[in-house]
Amino acid sequence: MKSERVLRIEGLCVKVGDAHILGGIDLEVRPGEVHAVMGPNGSGKSTLAHVLMGRHGYEVTAGTVTLDGTSLLELAPWKRAQSGLFLALQHPTEVPGVSLEAMLAEAAAAGGRDQVGIRESLLVEARRIGLDARLLDRPVNVDLSGGEKKRNEALQMSVIRPLYAVLDEIDSGLDVDALVAVAQRVKDATDEIGLGVLVITHFSRLLEVLEPDWVHVLSNGRIRASGGRELAERLEVEGYGGVLGEATDAPEVAVNLGVSETLITDPLA
Repeated sequence: MKSERVLRIEGLCVKVGDAHILGGIDLEVRPGEVHAVMGPNGSGKSTLAHVLMGRHGYEVTAGTVTLDGTSLLELAPWKRAQSGLFLALQHPTEVPGVSLEAMLAEAAAAGGRDQVGIRESLLVEARRIGLDARLLDRPVNVDLSGGEKKRNEALQMSVIRPLYAVLDEIDSGLDVDALVAVAQRVKDATDEIGLGVLVITHFSRLLEVLEPDWVHVLSNGRIRASGGRELAERLEVEGYGGVLGEATDAPEVAVNLGVSETLITDPLA
């Protein structure tokens, strides 16, 4: 029996050291859908992205994450990538000595895919997203501006063609033109290849291009509200406190995690 196509997060609880960051996240992203996660600083947004991709240092204390029926939590990050998950970092990593073409060719080989045509795909996608093709021969992200790095992340996503993309504040530091170029390429991928997207952002202007199916508000480690694009518009006017009807800048808030625990805000989000 064929597994259902969905990135499913159920009851996800996460801590770092003694600090409980996520207190029960439930979320489903299906092919072609765009889900936006918004929330105040320290709410756990970046933690969610890092845990999905398997970053070291985060302990999952409860819950499950599955991609098209395959459990991800037991897999190494590279296995999660091979399964079809892509993470665009808020602060893209520089990789001295390795060109983008070499990196993507190696990724293709590791996944059992054909390396032929990588260069051509890079050139096509660079033109499409407005990235100077001369930058393709530089070591990955080395000496690139913040906007160039974010375009580079979107370019990698386009060439790799994952099933699901987690975009952690891919709009931060972008000027208007770069933001539109990156957001439009992501949106096109949802239409062209059925890419499922989980995008983390502080700003509704990104969502004007992406046109998310769902907007979720994460506060104090839990999803406190969900809705359509109108929810992001309300946040612009009312702020998180106005929408949620609660303080969002408190250093900690007690929640029930099955035992007497304290959930504190995420220092890494």
